[in-house]
Amino acid sequence: MGESSDKLEFHGGKGMSLVPLILSIIFAIYFFGFAGCYDTIALALGSFVALILGSFFAKGVENYWNAVISGMSDELGNTLALILVVVGIFGKMMSRGQITEGFIWLGDIIHIGGSTICVFTFIITAIIATSTGSSVSTILTMIPILMPVAAIMNANIPVFIGAVISGALFGDSIGPVSDVTIASSQTQEYANRSGRPDIGGVVKARLKYSLTAFVITMALFFIFGSNGTIGVMEEDLMAKYSNPRGLFMLIPMVLLLAFAFKTRNIFLAATVGIISGTVVGLITGIMTPADILTVSDGVLGGFIIDGINNVVGTILFVYALVGMIGILKKCGMMGAMVEKLSNSKAAGSVVGTELIISFGSALTGLLIGSANGPACLMFGTIGNELGKKAKLHPYRRANLIAAFTSSLPIMNPFSSLFIILAMGAVNSVCEEYSFIGTVSPLSLPPYMFFCIVFPLVFLVSIFTGWGREYEGENGEVMRRTKK
Repeated sequence: MGESSDKLEFHGGKGMSLVPLILSIIFAIYFFGFAGCYDTIALALGSFVALILGSFFAKGVENYWNAVISGMSDELGNTLALILVVVGIFGKMMSRGQITEGFIWLGDIIHIGGSTICVFTFIITAIIATSTGSSVSTILTMIPILMPVAAIMNANIPVFIGAVISGALFGDSIGPVSDVTIASSQTQEYANRSGRPDIGGVVKARLKYSLTAFVITMALFFIFGSNGTIGVMEEDLMAKYSNPRGLFMLIPMVLLLAFAFKTRNIFLAATVGIISGTVVGLITGIMTPADILTVSDGVLGGFIIDGINNVVGTILFVYALVGMIGILKKCGMMGAMVEKLSNSKAAGSVVGTELIISFGSALTGLLIGSANGPACLMFGTIGNELGKKAKLHPYRRANLIAAFTSSLPIMNPFSSLFIILAMGAVNSVCEEYSFIGTVSPLSLPPYMFFCIVFPLVFLVSIFTGWGREYEGENGEVMRRTKK
């Protein structure tokens, strides 16, 4: 067998490797923008059809599908699929356990309004995501629990969803166990000594930017979070869905968070949450054995199967997406695109270099469906070489990469993994609570305030030099003006 027998090539050049991704986005635009179909199954369908059509442009069909399989075999897709399953089951269990009704009762008692709910949601999701390092599980957990509360408290629902995603991305950007923090830091190297930057130092250097964006974002959620005063309809809904016993389900939620914080293992934490929640639900009488798992006339029921069914479409989309990433990696398209950036004239100045690192990171994230951890890994090596030439400290390089992979690409409503995941949870809530209207993914980007503010803070930093760090002779941090 020849040396290049497994090489992936395309008719018309490497650029044709983008065909599946482009077709997938076109399908998403059709389903979301024109057909009004927000079902993740439809998105998965379009993505797999795109993969099939893309194979006709490959010179070796076998090599093409081997690249797809290689991408689907990657740890990223399999880990995310498992997270979706366990968190999906946990979310449905919490719904059956009426925790939402408990929060509604509490909100009615203390007179919480729509703006307050959105600010609270942003803060609590930020805390959870920072501690657990998992923005995905935070989004999938918090939307089913708090969305009905937000609707009854007359919050602006797209703003509420934006608060969940924003809080999760804040945590993703600074969490010491986040894949974004780890990938953005560990792809960087010191130029003047051996080794890679410590994660603690990277997070510390990033805090001034993250906290600035956090405060601005919190104010925006307070300003735009309310949908008006609570009327007669909302008061009737409060009376219908209010149940203080639902607050007993805070026990499994606290246990899940405690185990997630302590072990940094979302699978163990979710398992503890599901088991403890089932026990609490049965003991308090909120749930019956039939709410867990039942078979009637050959049809499965209960929160276990409901949780799994709820994430099937999203899991299929995830596998299609990582399959496309496998294609881009195998044919060298990703490397070719970012290499052009490194050879551009803009790389001749520090400001230009930082802009290339920033928008190169964003472009990489956009191309792979906003998967920010993998985007950090993909562009990190390029950012490393560019930053070394400009004598930028590894802390600075890591922070630019993390900021721009975890912000602008996330806002693309047609292929953003985060919006797709959020919409899967949103659709499930809308089916269960008929008083909540349909939400379009196209309505979400304007209210994902952290994803807008965070890169703006860094752009100010780039053009003013605020916090710019250079590497000293022994790898130490130095601050000086250098063009």
